[in-house]
Amino acid sequence: MTSHRPTPPTGPDAPVGAYPPAPGPPDADGLADFTVDLTSQEVLRRAQVMAALGPDWDPIEVLRGEEAAYALLYSGLDAEQQRVYDDLVAAGVLPGSAGPGGGGRAAA
Repeated sequence: MTSHRPTPPTGPDAPVGAYPPAPGPPDADGLADFTVDLTSQEVLRRAQVMAALGPDWDPIEVLRGEEAAYALLYSGLDAEQQRVYDDLVAAGVLPGSAGPGGGGRAAA
């Protein structure tokens, strides 16, 4: 990679001090303390998320809906599909229960 600084003239007629020295690495003693407190921004972000969800948002109902969708996803499996499902649960790839009271088996 080439420098963008012009090559200083050399020789007996070159002016002394015509070019400043090339910048070197920053001096460690010249570092300034720099801290940012993001607490107020995080509080604002959380308040905006809750406002966007609205007053009708019910996390328990959302969880129940997700569990019902999961149970429906694995419902109606034939014997081979059920065997594969059970193998995946045993291997820890899928959670062990297809909803409350699932007992590790896909919903029938």
